[in-house]
Amino acid sequence: MVGYLHLDPVAEIMTTGQDGPRIVVLGGINIDLVAMTPRFPQAGETVVGSRFLTYGGGKGANQAVAAARMGGRTSMVGRVGDDIFAPQALRALVDSGVNVESVGITQGESTGIAVISIDDMAQNQIIQVLGANNTCGEEEAAQALALLEGSSALLLQLEVSVELSLRCAQAARDRGVRVILDPSPVRPLPEAFYSCCDIITPNETDAQALVGKPVTDPASAGDAARILLDRGVGAAIITLGPQGTYWATREGSEFVPAFPVNGIDSVGAGDAFNGALAVALAEGNDLGGAVRIASAAGALSVTKSGAQDSMPARAEVEELLHSGRPGGRQG
Repeated sequence: MVGYLHLDPVAEIMTTGQDGPRIVVLGGINIDLVAMTPRFPQAGETVVGSRFLTYGGGKGANQAVAAARMGGRTSMVGRVGDDIFAPQALRALVDSGVNVESVGITQGESTGIAVISIDDMAQNQIIQVLGANNTCGEEEAAQALALLEGSSALLLQLEVSVELSLRCAQAARDRGVRVILDPSPVRPLPEAFYSCCDIITPNETDAQALVGKPVTDPASAGDAARILLDRGVGAAIITLGPQGTYWATREGSEFVPAFPVNGIDSVGAGDAFNGALAVALAEGNDLGGAVRIASAAGALSVTKSGAQDSMPARAEVEELLHSGRPGGRQG
């Protein structure tokens, strides 16, 4: 059984981006269960951790929060379960200024859960249980399509079905709405999906899975980007963690070095990047400029713990940009 929200938090939606571009996010809504540990255990080993935290998460929800904090009028489309985690997941979105009127509730199902371990090197390992995210379907397609009119961008990931995401991408393309796909968690994509994507934003691991070749540095990212362009995407942006970001279109390419920061938790960095990218492009920045803004948002996110909690405010991103924008190298 499924239903749509009629909860008090909806009446309390903040207006963070009331004058900003309209952004629609279709994707996963999770609660993250986070264990801090000096190192990851080997198979069969128990390691004593140092801290346990719970946060709002899910790639879709993270990107919605990131876009809202950057000034976008952001609407979330997705599902939660009817368990104890659902109110926490919804409250995290509402408190960040995300409109949750298009978030449904699936009876008898758990809210999406991510069990995350983070070591002292700020690297992470994640086990994800999709739960209610897996029940997204026709209702979510209708909700997303209704929101597209007048919107600047549709943000997609792969925590809901590929078929649903493709349908919404096609609808957005037909309406002239920019489609940005973060192909994570990575899974096979039909060829038709690539041609619906104005922008695809894999990290190095997901890019390698998509193209079947190692992606470890700017040169190999360039090779992967060209393959993705040949499949029909308008632009390929490959994030390389602390190295930086490589972007390419048919007209040109550039490697943007990462901002130097003291990272403590890399969870959500890609989501901060995507949310900021959508708003920056909607506000008229060219792709290179938008990538630098998104890179600053991603860098700031790794300096804080948690996923949604680490999504930076616009003022923080602007301060980092003004204090030291890295130069790009044309390719």
